[in-house]
Amino acid sequence: MHGYRAPRWLPGGNLQTIWAARASRRHLGPPPRFERERWATPDGDFVDVDHLVPPPAAAAQPVVPAGAPRHHLVLFHGLEGSSESQYAQAFASVARSRGWAYSVPHFRGCSGELNRAPRAYHSGDFEEIGWILQRLRRQHGAPLLVVGISLGGNALLRWAQEAGDSAAATAAAVAAVCSPIDLAASGAAIDRGFNGLVYARMFLATMKPKALHKLRQHPGLFDRERLLAARTLYAFDDVFTAPLHGFRDTPDYWRRASARPHLMRIRIPALVLNADNDSFVPQASLPQERQLGRVTLWRPAQGGHVGFPHGAFPGHVLAMPQAVTDWLAAHAGRP
Repeated sequence: MHGYRAPRWLPGGNLQTIWAARASRRHLGPPPRFERERWATPDGDFVDVDHLVPPPAAAAQPVVPAGAPRHHLVLFHGLEGSSESQYAQAFASVARSRGWAYSVPHFRGCSGELNRAPRAYHSGDFEEIGWILQRLRRQHGAPLLVVGISLGGNALLRWAQEAGDSAAATAAAVAAVCSPIDLAASGAAIDRGFNGLVYARMFLATMKPKALHKLRQHPGLFDRERLLAARTLYAFDDVFTAPLHGFRDTPDYWRRASARPHLMRIRIPALVLNADNDSFVPQASLPQERQLGRVTLWRPAQGGHVGFPHGAFPGHVLAMPQAVTDWLAAHAGRP
């Protein structure tokens, strides 16, 4: 993606973000089909995992070179995302064309049904990531290729950091796409100006009703009036996300959950991809070369936030998944 340039008809990070999510083509051929599997969690809750359904035997099958590995690609979605998100559909299309297995685990509360436990999900949810990956690894029988989008990418990197040398037994390579690896910087960016009026409001429109439903499940879980008054992600995290997941407050959550300070701890091939015009991830928050360790950093000038539209109008969003899966396959298992 180093040489990526957005179409001339789609200038600016916000347009590249919004158009890619709303209007660009997200798959080749028919829409991907998924089968859902529900897993019981150790704490009495559940997570839903969508697995790509392979094309019918009669359909044209992908051309897989003899001896090529049939990788299992796993995608962790972003804030309020799902297997229906444009990037999840695009990665599904690319995985299908390569003959790979593909799974999208949903963070709790994001699969269309509210979870049961007095918790949801958060940007540093590395224990949940680890539990999911270990189960998928046992099912597949070989180390996985794993992508995390935005919030999911930060949580994925935090898992790789905490797992250290043991990560290689579960994942052959990982990639974080448009991830807020400095949560304080990204949180401040999304809450101000145009971002606050559009993106923060959009996220809160689904997060606040879920939180209120959670309060009905578990009366007294948090202060209802403070939540209703929240107009920023900072305020929402302060009353809901942070205390429900063991953090003192928003600054404590954002500091302890951020992946940037711990990149040197990663011991498996890892890619971090962030466009310089990403409205959610300020350029100054991205790591310097001396902070990367074994991590590869891609910083194209354009692309927006999980946008990277490509081609003639109305464009498609397959170029980024193709480049990321190329990198993962090429680096899988390397020391």
